[in-house]
Amino acid sequence: MNAPQPMNLPAGIRSRFIENVNGLRMHILEAGYDHDPRPLILLLHGFPELAYSWRNIITPLADLGYHVVAPDQRGFGRTTGWSNDYDQDLRPFNLVNLVRDAVALVNRLGYSKVNAVFGHDFGSSVAAYAALIRPDLFHAVSMMSAPFAGAPSFADTNKEEGPDIFEELGRLPRPRKHYHKYYSTRGANGDMLNCPQGLHNFLRGYFHGKSADWSGNDPAPLKAWTAENIEPMPTYYIMDSDANMAETGATYMPTPEEIAVCKWLPDNELAFFAQEFSRTGFQGGLNWYRCRFEADMTAELCLFSGRTLDVPSCFIAGEKDWGVYQKPGSFEAMQDEVCTDMRHVNLVPNSGHWVQQEQPEAVVKTLTDFLSDFAG
Repeated sequence: MNAPQPMNLPAGIRSRFIENVNGLRMHILEAGYDHDPRPLILLLHGFPELAYSWRNIITPLADLGYHVVAPDQRGFGRTTGWSNDYDQDLRPFNLVNLVRDAVALVNRLGYSKVNAVFGHDFGSSVAAYAALIRPDLFHAVSMMSAPFAGAPSFADTNKEEGPDIFEELGRLPRPRKHYHKYYSTRGANGDMLNCPQGLHNFLRGYFHGKSADWSGNDPAPLKAWTAENIEPMPTYYIMDSDANMAETGATYMPTPEEIAVCKWLPDNELAFFAQEFSRTGFQGGLNWYRCRFEADMTAELCLFSGRTLDVPSCFIAGEKDWGVYQKPGSFEAMQDEVCTDMRHVNLVPNSGHWVQQEQPEAVVKTLTDFLSDFAG
């Protein structure tokens, strides 16, 4: 990996490294660190994101009286101690070990509890499992953009995909494939990292396509986990079978005029994402997806089958985010079956998948209300 370049951070946020975090040298961004010990909030990003994805809400949350910490998670950014070799042992990237990373970070920071853990995208699953497995440590949770439907059951250890869904997608009149399956292929990292349009433009198209800025995002609940029912989702989720993600992302590339008016992700901020992924590649994050298809790792999660999420909970997503509905029934199950103390559900107007970046003020408002519910 090439050496990282200096970071341009909002006022009040600093960057530093924490040693010996479950075998990692973990890079964090933090605010609220220069006061007497404060209650801790932990922010966990998703894919293809970084601690930097939280840049616009770290300081506002710290201003509420918290020590706010956002790590580059295993496989991402400036955190080291992990391998990007496709043929490596995947166990370090499974969800239980990602929770172990979070627990170890809290310990190394000197805390015995986390007032709240907030996770976005795949980080939503890490946050949810953290609160499910260690409610004594993680006292509240907010999931963002990816509903949590609970641990897999012993009866159906592959309930997310279903036994024939991938074959069914390939047999459609317009043959398709699921992006999780594509992300598990050997070529996915190279497709994106070495794409013809360049990494900056690939990320621009990818972020634009999943945001409210793309006019084609008009999500609605899906009836069932069948090929015919999930086919209407955009191609960034249900890809054409002969396309890779770089080719798919290119179809969402905004015009120069659209880029010029994009206030939530100006080119200088997008350049930081491109810079970091050009150093590390995407394989670390892609390994998270690969673990979904490993039977022994799914079986490990079955240990928590039937367990409810009992700490105060919150869910935030963009109104234009297909991520809310991409797993039929998960949004409803999260509220009706899994979370026994759901305090807030907010589908934020004028936002797509990147809700904490697209609408940071609305996210901070919901999180402020949520925190005040149980802070006393």
